[in-house]
Amino acid sequence: MQQNSDIALVTKTAPIATVTHGGRAKCLQRLVRLDLPVPKTVSLSFEMVHRIASNEGMDVANILSEFSQDDLLCVRPSSESPDWGGPRAVLNVGINDAQYERLCNTLGQDAAVQIYLRFVQGYSIHVARLDPDMFDHIQGQDEAALREALDAYEQETEEQFPQDRSVQLAEVLRSMARAWEGTTARLLRQAKGAPADAGLGLVVQKMAFGLGQGEYGSGVLQLVDSQTGHPQITGRYLRQSQWRDALEDGQDSLFLTNDPRGPSLEEVCPDIFEALKAEALRMRIRLREEMQIEFTIEDGVLFILDGVKVARQAPAAVRIAVSLAEDGIISKEEALMRVEPHALGELLHRQVAHGAVRDVIACGIAASPGAATGKIVFSAEDALALQAREEDCILVRRETSPEDIRGMHAAQGVLTERGGMTSHAAVIGRGMGLPCIVGASAIRFHTRRKQLSAPDGRIFREGDIITIDGTTGQILAGAADLVEASMDDKFVTLMEWSTETCDIDVRANADTLIDAKIARDFGAQGIGLCRTEHMFFDAERMTVMQEMIFANSREERETVLERLLPMQRADFIKLFEIMDGMPVCIRLFDPPLHEFLPSDRSGLRDLAEALDLPLSDVTQRVETMSEHNPMLGLRGVRLGISVPEIYEMQARAIFEATIAAQSSGRPIVPEIMIPLVSAKREVELVKSRIDSVAADVRAKTNEHFDYQIGVMVETPRAALRADEIALNSSFLSFGTNDLTQMTYGLSRDDAGRFMGAYVQQGVFHEDPFHILDLDGVGELLRLGSERARTASSEITLSLCGEHGGSPDSIAFCRQNRFDYVSCSPYRVPLARLAAAQLAISEKTA
Repeated sequence: MQQNSDIALVTKTAPIATVTHGGRAKCLQRLVRLDLPVPKTVSLSFEMVHRIASNEGMDVANILSEFSQDDLLCVRPSSESPDWGGPRAVLNVGINDAQYERLCNTLGQDAAVQIYLRFVQGYSIHVARLDPDMFDHIQGQDEAALREALDAYEQETEEQFPQDRSVQLAEVLRSMARAWEGTTARLLRQAKGAPADAGLGLVVQKMAFGLGQGEYGSGVLQLVDSQTGHPQITGRYLRQSQWRDALEDGQDSLFLTNDPRGPSLEEVCPDIFEALKAEALRMRIRLREEMQIEFTIEDGVLFILDGVKVARQAPAAVRIAVSLAEDGIISKEEALMRVEPHALGELLHRQVAHGAVRDVIACGIAASPGAATGKIVFSAEDALALQAREEDCILVRRETSPEDIRGMHAAQGVLTERGGMTSHAAVIGRGMGLPCIVGASAIRFHTRRKQLSAPDGRIFREGDIITIDGTTGQILAGAADLVEASMDDKFVTLMEWSTETCDIDVRANADTLIDAKIARDFGAQGIGLCRTEHMFFDAERMTVMQEMIFANSREERETVLERLLPMQRADFIKLFEIMDGMPVCIRLFDPPLHEFLPSDRSGLRDLAEALDLPLSDVTQRVETMSEHNPMLGLRGVRLGISVPEIYEMQARAIFEATIAAQSSGRPIVPEIMIPLVSAKREVELVKSRIDSVAADVRAKTNEHFDYQIGVMVETPRAALRADEIALNSSFLSFGTNDLTQMTYGLSRDDAGRFMGAYVQQGVFHEDPFHILDLDGVGELLRLGSERARTASSEITLSLCGEHGGSPDSIAFCRQNRFDYVSCSPYRVPLARLAAAQLAISEKTA
């Protein structure tokens, strides 16, 4: 054989690399270097395969020169990443009438028939591109069936089935090369992350026969469970089979280890079984990976055809990586790099079981990961009623509002017709760890009739059971098989290594005491955003808030707020205790007051009764408070300046809670954040009032405490005038939810209706509410951070929007010297791992 880099015999020293010949070719070379019994193999480079696809010639004679005249061959794809797929393998290349007769004498007629028949059918369908139906009439696997298959080929093509091995191989290579470069294959692998010009290598290997008279068969073996990663010999062995038939024929396959349910390879071939275990362990150590061995037994002799990385679910990926590091096979840093951050979501939430039957009703936007099953309910009240009866439910709404939060807490999942990645349901769902699908516009929501109409015409009514998969966005009919969250000792270890490695802090957005506890458990380094308004959505507090809204004077408002003060103070004391001295950033009241008022007739009637006011007065007051665009109206700092009693009450509650919490010796320095600032004078006004409250609390208690005041940068003007705003601020926290909304002029609750079309047509590369827009919004962040540091070099900078848990956003924050990111509690592990990986990549670059 004439050796060159494009056609190379796989030897210990052959010029083979993953980037030029693919992962399978490189792995086979590594197996050869371990002196494993690998059949002779020739590797074709990406460049050679591309030339074959382009009809620029192929040197088949050179390839075949390495094999004997009677060798049958197998051709398999070798892409750079196994996840990118490739054409189907073709077995038994070289079989013809003469070889059939020879194999009848050496392997027996049954084996020879199966080998020839398999190639005729595979060649016809995958190489000649004939209709598979042409073989439907053929029954059995005897010589008569073989002759029928050959006749069917001749009738369909009007030519004899090719008998020349070189012709067969040339056509197989050309077919596989062209299949890889076809439009469909390219789009499929691009969807899996492959570049458009990704290359394909091919490996041509001598067949080891798993068919014959004696101990013949094929199988696969691995040392760990693909679901959990726990040590467990798994796989199958099927006598009288080829390739991966053992995985497809579970009924006749043998177990690998001794099993009371049936015969095993360990019983029938104990020496081969022990050899396979030993080789798998050696591959684990030398290849530094958990590998699955594909093997064939030919007349009692073991051949290893391939070794592939064990397929794994997220729990297994974590356990395998950590175990390899703990055993000294790889470093901690490499273990961290081997786990995909987004895969951690599968560990933190219940999921639809791998391989479970999915009766898909429709798809929406996967807004909060995890899966949940329950009865359909259309209101928060119905969700609470089912919770009281200990029945699971899915809350279905056109879109959620603050009034639905209690119902969201009662439900197992949320499904909405409208909304995007930063809509109310999505943000609250992620914060709660509640599975959520939004923007399911393919389903018609009939809320008055309490029905859902699926695209296929099916009707789902209140009380019917559905499953939502917030990881994929699929809505499923009935109760799907679910697997529980899995956070074991290996997960804890991985998170500890992440903390040791990452160089940017990760805090959590925590609005309730439950959120704070989850954040601590997941290793958050403080609270970066506590949205205090969420503390008012309890029924008792909601009524007090509504009384405050209806008060007619400052004095009346102060009187009502005095009843809220102890509630807020108690919340803050518990919050400080849970965080145990870690930083806590508390955002003052932000939403427009209308969010605490009902909009429907029934709600207005209940409010009138609670306030002991005429319904007409309540209705008129609610209508008077309505705004054309409330999210850009009287909210945030504007409300704090217009109705200063609210912020004064909150500041007093924070300071009194600080004194109470630090009495046990904890150093508490609360961070008070002013929302929706756009001018420095807003900060000056609010800061002076907070300072006055602090002075009053110190005077009345004779206690000393420290605090910081900062700004949530959510408007483009605040980013552009950050140098002025920084003069009166200890920190700036960029709230990218509203900043994105205002930069684009898009409603995050409504963008989901057209965002898919925009991304598909290339208007936006990604949904900017899901992936931080580094060009537009990122430019504001860069300008804001640079100008703030120019005015105050010691100022603390952070990002606390929903983007805070995204690896891309964390990379941006590291590059621009932000001090921390803050994300929902359930995204903290993802953010910690992503930050660690970025730090490792920078060190090794």
